[in-house]
Amino acid sequence: MKISNLTIGADVVVDPTSSINNITIGNATKVAKYCSLYGAADHPLEIGKEVYVGMFSIINGYAAKIKIGNNVSIAQHVNIMADSGPNASVEMQKYFPLIQGAITIGDHCWLGANCIIMPGVQLGEFTVVAANSFVNTSFPPYSVIGGNPAKLIRTLKKEI
Repeated sequence: MKISNLTIGADVVVDPTSSINNITIGNATKVAKYCSLYGAADHPLEIGKEVYVGMFSIINGYAAKIKIGNNVSIAQHVNIMADSGPNASVEMQKYFPLIQGAITIGDHCWLGANCIIMPGVQLGEFTVVAANSFVNTSFPPYSVIGGNPAKLIRTLKKEI
């Protein structure tokens, strides 16, 4: 496990096969096997309390700030990235410019397996993202979204 620039709350469990750095993690959060979670020294990745991050998930906050709220459930193989584009050559970047943007995942969100969250996305509280979804735009609280690209499927009732 690679670790650096960490602030970790009480009762946090990070599997030793996962890599974390430049990160703040709230109480009672669990990070499963083979995850890669990182921010940057000037904008650490923020993960709230009682969050679950499933196996093989990647949260790449190196290029811009990523904030994950409290009580968020992130399934396996989820990719949340604050930048997107080719890093291989300057020539490729002329045709495919690097996209960067801060990401916020609100409290009580549920991200289904294999979904991808792109730069600049803001998901309001209680948003549900269906498995295998590609999310490249923001959604308000209580949204159920899915697809490629993700679209609004329905809106949850605020009170149950």
